Amino acid sequence: MTISRALELAVAARGRAHPKPTVGAVVVRDGEIVGEGATEATGRHAEVVALDAAGDRARGATLYVTLEPCAHHGTTPPCTDAILTAGVERVVFGARDPNPEAAGGEERLRAVGVDVEFVDWFEARALNEAWRTWVTKQRPFVIYKAAVTLDGRVALPDRRWISGEASLRLVHELRAEVDAVAVGGGTARADLPRLDARDVETPRGQPRRLVFSRGPLPEGVDLELRTGPLEDELRALAAEGVQSLLLEGGPTLAAAFLAADLVDKVLLFVAPVLGGAGLTFVPALPSPRALTRLASSQVGDDVLLEAYVHEP
Repeated sequence: MTISRALELAVAARGRAHPKPTVGAVVVRDGEIVGEGATEATGRHAEVVALDAAGDRARGATLYVTLEPCAHHGTTPPCTDAILTAGVERVVFGARDPNPEAAGGEERLRAVGVDVEFVDWFEARALNEAWRTWVTKQRPFVIYKAAVTLDGRVALPDRRWISGEASLRLVHELRAEVDAVAVGGGTARADLPRLDARDVETPRGQPRRLVFSRGPLPEGVDLELRTGPLEDELRALAAEGVQSLLLEGGPTLAAAFLAADLVDKVLLFVAPVLGGAGLTFVPALPSPRALTRLASSQVGDDVLLEAYVHEP
């Protein structure tokens, strides 16, 4: 399906238009790609980029796009207007727009006779998972990350780090991709963490560095203290533009967020070692938490397990 090409374009441009969602679009006529594009840093939408590239060849063509074309005047005119002006006959899109201000493109296009197909690709939703959660739940998309031994322990008596160098580098890459990184008060006081992204590219700058705790913090810890109820703090962060939050705290913070059902995705770096004793990464919870989309990948000598608590 050519929508897979639209997804490739969006993935390659991921984060370029932050805080707006990243979208990919492809125009196909007579089996040939005649135009393609992704959301630009200026906010110019992917559909407009692809249609401009196609020019007159867009008339009678099919437009494949990762997100439902918008139907409202925002920083740019509606993409539905551009599609109709170009004479596109068919639109195939991979994810519905969750933003009530911009949604409705599908209905508008259908109403004027455009053939529209919604294919519901998980990958298209996951591409903008943080933005989707921010829009629909008015809180950041929360990722809980932990490094554990094969038996689930979060510390080893003779090692500072459980995971290997490749995993540690990936964590810094993750920090560079999110809006905020957080630990709990116990981790802040015990480890004096910096929580910044080091030795990796940071095109969006450093993330905000937070501590969820009633405080106080020890001298020398240059982190932002958040003391209120978790739900209130997340709403406040969302209002300040924080779409994604990476939790790097210990079991106490993990349990608090999981018990409040505020974790959306779990990342576990599993090292090839048995701890034998010590704290596990999640203590007792009020009830089980079912996970979906479980995936694994090799990261150096470690295995990264990824799963969703709440799919985007």
